[in-house]
Amino acid sequence: METMENQTVTKESFKQAARQDNYSGHDYYNIEDLLTEEQKIARDATRDWVKKEVSPIIEDAFERAVYPRHLLKGLGQLGALGPSLPAKYGCAGTDEVTYGLMMMELERGDSGIRSAASVQGSLVMFPIYKFGSEEQRMQYLPKLATGEMIGCFGLTEPNHGSNPSDMETRIKADGDYYILNGAKMWITNSPIADIAVVWAKDEDNVIRGMVVDLTLEGCSAPEIHGKLSLRASITGELVFDNVRIHKSQVFPNIKGLKGPLSCLSKARYGIAWGAIGAGLDCYDSALRYSLEREQFGKPLAGFQLTQKKLAEMITEITKAQLLAWRLGTLMDQGKATPAQVSMAKRNNVHMALEIAREARQIHGGMGITNEYPCMRHMMNLETVLTYEGTHDIHLLITGMDVTGLNAFK
Repeated sequence: METMENQTVTKESFKQAARQDNYSGHDYYNIEDLLTEEQKIARDATRDWVKKEVSPIIEDAFERAVYPRHLLKGLGQLGALGPSLPAKYGCAGTDEVTYGLMMMELERGDSGIRSAASVQGSLVMFPIYKFGSEEQRMQYLPKLATGEMIGCFGLTEPNHGSNPSDMETRIKADGDYYILNGAKMWITNSPIADIAVVWAKDEDNVIRGMVVDLTLEGCSAPEIHGKLSLRASITGELVFDNVRIHKSQVFPNIKGLKGPLSCLSKARYGIAWGAIGAGLDCYDSALRYSLEREQFGKPLAGFQLTQKKLAEMITEITKAQLLAWRLGTLMDQGKATPAQVSMAKRNNVHMALEIAREARQIHGGMGITNEYPCMRHMMNLETVLTYEGTHDIHLLITGMDVTGLNAFK
């Protein structure tokens, strides 16, 4: 039986190695050569921020189920909140590949931190920019970009997850106002949000989007407790009881399900990149540990089955990197389809989850402790596999795209 002294030496050696900034082994196909200098600068700045602000606190935050709210303003200073939106509104004005690279580095830290940035940027800021009036853009986007204001996205309902077209949340005209009634479920950031982008059906059964000030009478956002995943992210409900929404808060430039689905495509794109970060962190941890840890007189990395695991990990990571990069270039050209985004989200999240599981095995018993990140990533990725379209729903989206036949009904 191994002594505690040997375990401590292994962990300290691992931590010392982890402080080294050597990520060359993560780029097996020299994807670095495909990136511009601006993209590399944004990626590296995000990586440095994660190491300084997220890595030292994330295990404790996860264990205590506490959302490190102060990080949101740091994300704003970094330019990671809606980075691909125009500078006119206080955003970074980057391309989509840069946005993806930033999400990858955030999720290398933790899926919950990337989720906070994704919700703020893709599900709140993006629809305000895309579908809102100029007055709405100028009122909300600059404050959301800095993290001064926190937003959330209300689409999923207690009775309607994968089928948002059957939503029960309603608005009814009342002079210059709408009366909003209904409930939303599994809403990231809702208990601490200032505003919510909410989707509801009007009296003609048409889905409309609007910005709801959550300080209005009749709004509540109870927190959901007992999560075993995304514990460093705050999740809640949205409940609306005869809330009076001025008609100027409704998006003028969109009607129907296309609005919320386009927001989801934007968020799913960020997830496709983000999952790579979680996979990379698990792979890196497993590789370092297997080189340090000795059994039967040699490092674990010297055994065939360990090498099989590591070789398969870096192969799948490389495939995911190429898939995300190509999708990003299509996004920048305005050519990416929602089905292409679905394929990347489904593939890359599944890839990262499998890597987390295999990496946990390489760590042996230590893999279930918070000394190493694999178990935390694994639990987080179980949620990422489900939200923004479940694993199976994305499979059906691809199936419908290649066959032309709708298997949803």
